Amino acid sequence: MQQRSNGRARQRAYLIAALPEGDEHHLKELEELLRTAGVAGVGELVQRRARPHPNTYLGAGKLKELREEIAEADANLVACDDELSPRQERNLEVALEVPVIDRTAIILDIFASHAHSAEGKLQVELAQLEYNLARMRGLWSHLERLGGGIGTRGPGETQIETDRRLARDRISSLKRKLAQVGSSRSVMRAERQRAHLPQVALAGYTNAGKSTLLNALTGATVGVGDRLFHTLDPTTRLLRAGGRDYLLTDTVGFIRKLPHQLIDAFGATLEETRLADLILHVVDASASEDELEAMTAAVEDVLDEIGAEDAPRVLVLAKADLLDEERRAQLANRHAGSVLVSAVTGEGLEGLVTLIEDEVARTLEDVELLIPYEEGRRLAELHEVAGDLEREETAAGVKVQARLPAGVAARYRPFALNGSQ
Repeated sequence: MQQRSNGRARQRAYLIAALPEGDEHHLKELEELLRTAGVAGVGELVQRRARPHPNTYLGAGKLKELREEIAEADANLVACDDELSPRQERNLEVALEVPVIDRTAIILDIFASHAHSAEGKLQVELAQLEYNLARMRGLWSHLERLGGGIGTRGPGETQIETDRRLARDRISSLKRKLAQVGSSRSVMRAERQRAHLPQVALAGYTNAGKSTLLNALTGATVGVGDRLFHTLDPTTRLLRAGGRDYLLTDTVGFIRKLPHQLIDAFGATLEETRLADLILHVVDASASEDELEAMTAAVEDVLDEIGAEDAPRVLVLAKADLLDEERRAQLANRHAGSVLVSAVTGEGLEGLVTLIEDEVARTLEDVELLIPYEEGRRLAELHEVAGDLEREETAAGVKVQARLPAGVAARYRPFALNGSQ
């Protein structure tokens, strides 16, 4: 156990976790989540056990110890690093006599305060309703104290069922609205795909520096902040490099044990990552090696879960300006093929852009075309999507040599010269 002094915050949480022997605990991350939500951490307790207690999460002895520690630290809240079952949550509150929140509730609260777009707000409300649906029984426990005779149970049960029905109706309504928003997003995505601009997604652990990197690469002014989940809504900006335009998208950050409600609710947002031609996996290189590996693994797990496991990706080690020479050497040895960058000083950005060009170029096709002069619109489109190209005026039309995305190349096959695909 460990106690910390954090002044006199309005909400003061005691952090708890139940972990098997040998499993490194990450209560530092839980404390950071609480800080982002405006709650101070004033102490922590970790119990080593094979699995959490099914009824009370912690064992009886640890509960007694925790109750004493809560009083000594003047905590008025307990925060658990796992998602609690409704039964565990109720039993803990009875045993400790303070409110208990779990990791999922904290993350949902942060998402609720950081969502700004209409879609983001709908997604967060859906995730919160689905999380709270199983916990509604506790909201009506005051009715049980009215007495145990006839006439006391019925109204309570009726109210519970009414609330559950209303919640299920609202969930259905939200899903319909999100489907409509998803259709609009699909139309916008189809428009971008028709333009055949290569799509590059910034993915990574929350607070790894993705938004800062987006700004540095594109000249955008996306808001950034030193807090978890600062960016929830995907932001797409244009990157011009080597005579070609690329679409660079910053997406919601990932985290260890990201609640499934959020993965499901933010499916449309995460789809921007799944459908990208290239994923830039951004990690905070200033973290310790153990933290870096844990954060990288958490992101890889989510990428696999959303169906992006086969997408080409590049590991981008961000925040190089915070590293000393020894750490730089360690990263170079342990993460071959990665690129070290600093969005603050500009270090490595030119190399990263070159790497993006090279990776996207692997997917392009070499074509040799003859575009008739009357097809001026087609020629103009070629200049937009091909970037640098070679052209020669001939009597029959404009002879063009270019490298095109596969979809564009297929549309120009009627103009292909002999031997060109």
